[in-house]
Amino acid sequence: MDYFKQDLASLHADLVAKKMSAKELTQATFENIKATDPKIDAFLHLNEDQALAQAAALDQAGISDDQPLAGIPLALKDNLVTKDEPTTAASKMLENFTPVYDATVVSKLADAKMVPVGKTNLDEFAMGGSTENSAFKTTKNAWDQTKVPGGSSGGSAAAVAAGMVPAALGTDTGGSIRQPASFNGIVGMKPTYGRVSRWGLIAFGSSFDAIGPMTRSVKDNAMLLSAIAGHDDHDLTSSDKAVPNFAADLTAATSVKGMHIGLPKEFLADGINDDVKQAILAAADTYRKLGATVDEVSLPHNKYGVAAYYIIASSEASSNLQRFDGIRYGYRAKDVKNLEDVYVKSRSEGFGAEVKRRIMLGTFSLSAGFYDAYFLKAAKVRTVILNDFKAILKDHDFIMGPVAPTPAFNIGAEISDPLTMYMNDILTIPVNLAGLPGLSLPAGFSNGLPVGMQLIGRPFDESTLYKAGYAFEQNTEFHTKVPALGGQN
Repeated sequence: MDYFKQDLASLHADLVAKKMSAKELTQATFENIKATDPKIDAFLHLNEDQALAQAAALDQAGISDDQPLAGIPLALKDNLVTKDEPTTAASKMLENFTPVYDATVVSKLADAKMVPVGKTNLDEFAMGGSTENSAFKTTKNAWDQTKVPGGSSGGSAAAVAAGMVPAALGTDTGGSIRQPASFNGIVGMKPTYGRVSRWGLIAFGSSFDAIGPMTRSVKDNAMLLSAIAGHDDHDLTSSDKAVPNFAADLTAATSVKGMHIGLPKEFLADGINDDVKQAILAAADTYRKLGATVDEVSLPHNKYGVAAYYIIASSEASSNLQRFDGIRYGYRAKDVKNLEDVYVKSRSEGFGAEVKRRIMLGTFSLSAGFYDAYFLKAAKVRTVILNDFKAILKDHDFIMGPVAPTPAFNIGAEISDPLTMYMNDILTIPVNLAGLPGLSLPAGFSNGLPVGMQLIGRPFDESTLYKAGYAFEQNTEFHTKVPALGGQN
């Protein structure tokens, strides 16, 4: 199965026409994974027997034309809980954890009759930007195995980019869908906060976390978001807004003519790689040729986003991760003499260095005497950043810019420098602070590595981002390029 030559619509057509069965498609997907993943290390767990049984049952029941996702395999980031299948969050703390229920997004995919084939690697508890913080393995970039795949959804991004699966789910707290999508040359959507239920997602920063699709094309991405979005009684932060058929408007007639696009000058300032700048300026010219207006705008408080985010998100992480105490479930230290030993040693041994760093930062920010100076001030900055976006989006349809300041960097190059690693998210974090939707799609190359463009929209206006992304995709060829891994070129 060559997923570089198929999209979700063509796979669906082949299944309906019985050119192949769901079981054959699923089997071919596992063959892809077994052939390619030893070079990439994208997967932490495969559920081959269960997936093949599910696919065989679908074949027996029959796949109809009105089930566009039925029988199609996909991968899940391993911080989404799956009933009777391991969920580790790439942490020693949860190495042997098997949940007793499915996350809401997993249940929705089951309703759509998709076939999950396995769980992908990530930075431990989604804390990181390179997938080097996993307790189990380091995932490699699909285009160059000496480079990072981005993070924290690096496993999902690399699995799609390398042609192992046609689609995957990731999560985005400060850029963790968009940045690895950019580094691997695929499409990633961080939906509006509340558009997709977080129930069953192992929480990092509860006011930031978003679950979204990662695919090879904009239309595939739109189809998947429609399937997982919607209100959920289990998650009171999930929105009851109607979920459109996002893919329905993506046709030959899709146009950006008359749209007003904002390009913040801060997104092209010092520190942004020259090739990345040129790719975004060329993309702006493409939009102008398609009839849109691109204005220079300003997000003056964008530079404070990283500092505010790491205070608030780490504070939320400190609270969310207190449940991992060595008592109820998860890792428990063996050489303990009393209850305090259980807590201290289990957490010391079970958590990795980056998770401990963020727990300590968050606990400090919330402590008596420092709450007002740090957490409260960061919360106020968050509001100021949101207001900057509101001012631009009042008279612009969306904002465009780079996803990351650079293309993918070398494995090992930045893992020992947390501040540099944190600054890689300077262009994505403000979107999470504001709770807005953000779409990453391929827009260029730098020395053979993909460069991603980010489109940022109004709350719950993913439709406009998909239309703009689709129009760009149809008038460029970046999405047609594939890594040479396995000789696909």
